[in-house]
Amino acid sequence: MGQPEQPDGPEGAKPPLRVGMVGYAFMGAAHSQGWRTVGRVFDLPCRPVLAAICGRDAAAVRQAADRHGWAAAETDWRVLVERDDIDLVDICTPGDSHAEIALAALAAGKHVLCEKPLANTVEEASAMTAAAEAAYERGQLAMVGFNYRRVPATALARRMVAEGRLGALRHVRVTYLQDWLVDPEFPLTWRLRKEQAGSGSLGDLGAHIVDLAQYLAGERLAGVSALTETFVRERPLPVGATSGLSATASAGTGEVTVDDAALFTGRFTSGALASFEATRYATGRKNALCIELNGERGSLAFDLERLNELSYHDGTEPGTHAGFRRILVTEPDHPYLDAWWPPGHGLGYEHTFVHQARDLVHAIAEGRRPEPSFADGLQVQRVLAAVEESAEKNSVYTPIAV
Repeated sequence: MGQPEQPDGPEGAKPPLRVGMVGYAFMGAAHSQGWRTVGRVFDLPCRPVLAAICGRDAAAVRQAADRHGWAAAETDWRVLVERDDIDLVDICTPGDSHAEIALAALAAGKHVLCEKPLANTVEEASAMTAAAEAAYERGQLAMVGFNYRRVPATALARRMVAEGRLGALRHVRVTYLQDWLVDPEFPLTWRLRKEQAGSGSLGDLGAHIVDLAQYLAGERLAGVSALTETFVRERPLPVGATSGLSATASAGTGEVTVDDAALFTGRFTSGALASFEATRYATGRKNALCIELNGERGSLAFDLERLNELSYHDGTEPGTHAGFRRILVTEPDHPYLDAWWPPGHGLGYEHTFVHQARDLVHAIAEGRRPEPSFADGLQVQRVLAAVEESAEKNSVYTPIAV
């Protein structure tokens, strides 16, 4: 489809970008916040319109539409995709449906935003990327939703690395720690089933940290060595949920078919070394994503739980007064912040989805490839697949003789 014309005049005169969303739970709410807010904060070339939201439960999706400001509700994503009043399809569903919905939306002439990980398999991600490339020639854009790129502090870190502030990269170390599965009585949700989620902590958390590490480093991983573990292998079935699950009749439980934790090391194309840890069993850790990059001339560190801050060490300074210093990332010349509040007034998690919407709207209006693209999502999927292959082969585990 063609790009919106550049508007003149007041906000109402700007051409609309009519969004249809599939999915209305956690990510649906976050994306809704982004679409609802972005035009009220940033000066955009077109006007996002929350046209329709889709989910299988008619009452629940109607309630979500009312709560989040969507004009219409659908119960069949195929109907939403074919609607003439939809320009962009935003996919916020479990991974097993990403490919089918994205391929249909691109075939129907829509732009697409798809939550991470792009798909459940490399094969699905490859098909989606090929379709996105063909669609780009027709004027359609496709982007994958790695929202942590849109934290102002991580965007500033990327800028500093690109400017050469760290020099040649030596190390990248990343952890993403949560604890919501520590209780063995937590029910067997879709996130614990391979056929729906693709993988466990690896795809849920590992996809984020692989993308963030490559984005900040400005280069790709060339290889990995991995271990994964599933600590609790059977869990209670959710109330009323038996379809498609192999339950132990006497216990009312089902098998966990994904990883609970993943540990892997890697090497970037430059030779820099990397380490990654993703787990949903780190007792006491709620959403602890930390990344540090060490280079020949300096280091950067970021902690999501202090997301308005970036730690920077300039290794070229005299040792007598050198050390890590705190950068409060709230200045108007920091990424995204010229449209927000005065310096010192911090932002939060939800703002990453506003920034994501902003970047996609501009890309559509300008007809340029958005970042991260489906090709970027495919590359992350290949890393995840390599981690699974390495872990299955037990290639990094050597027993130590007693």
